[in-house]
Amino acid sequence: MQTGYLFSNLSKQKNCHHLVTQKEPSSTYQFSLALHTNEDAKEITKNREKLKQRFPNFKFIGTKQTHSSNIHIVTQAKELGWQSLEDAIEDCDALITNQQKVMLTILTADCVPILLFDPIQNVVAAVHAGWKGTQKEILFKTVQKMQEVFNSNPKDILAGIAPSIGKCCYEVDWNVAQHFEKIANAYLQKKDKYMLDLPHINKIQLLNAGLQEKNIEMSNVCTACSVENYFSYRKENGCSGRFASFIGLD
Repeated sequence: MQTGYLFSNLSKQKNCHHLVTQKEPSSTYQFSLALHTNEDAKEITKNREKLKQRFPNFKFIGTKQTHSSNIHIVTQAKELGWQSLEDAIEDCDALITNQQKVMLTILTADCVPILLFDPIQNVVAAVHAGWKGTQKEILFKTVQKMQEVFNSNPKDILAGIAPSIGKCCYEVDWNVAQHFEKIANAYLQKKDKYMLDLPHINKIQLLNAGLQEKNIEMSNVCTACSVENYFSYRKENGCSGRFASFIGLD
């Protein structure tokens, strides 16, 4: 298996593990990890088990992502939504936990995955932010929830904004762009189209939530430009593959 993408700020933390998976041309479905897109579930499960071999002592948590602003607190080390969708956490796009040996998982193919770690309170979070979730400020709300439930200080939180579609490739109409009109540099207008910068908008949410800019690491990888390494729904005309971004405490 490929190494995958790693953030330098999170990699320096001894008790925090994370990874953003990449395509593997030699694997079934190019190493897609999606159980919800009608591929052979047995083959996808094999891919998931191959991934889990790197973290054999961890319980993996998956959700049924719905582009919501719903946040779930994981309170026990019990595997959910990994072998099948039947026990996945319903209607949820952000996970937070302080439990050890739990791997929080987000699946994407252009949307923005964000990984968070509070090294003082030992809390991690994984967030899925498409344009709808970003409009609903799911990332800002996740930081707030970390404060409320775990007494996190935003100034302590480390963040990684993982590969996602960039403003170079994410063309939208005004009905989408208008939701971000008040945010500086949220988009670049090209005639009657708008090139939306979702990674930047989510970084702004982190800053507004109180994170220090030095603690926010941007991958600056566009999934559409780097389609050889990452699934891109836009670039691949509605692809069924998904890559995973996950984080957990040792």
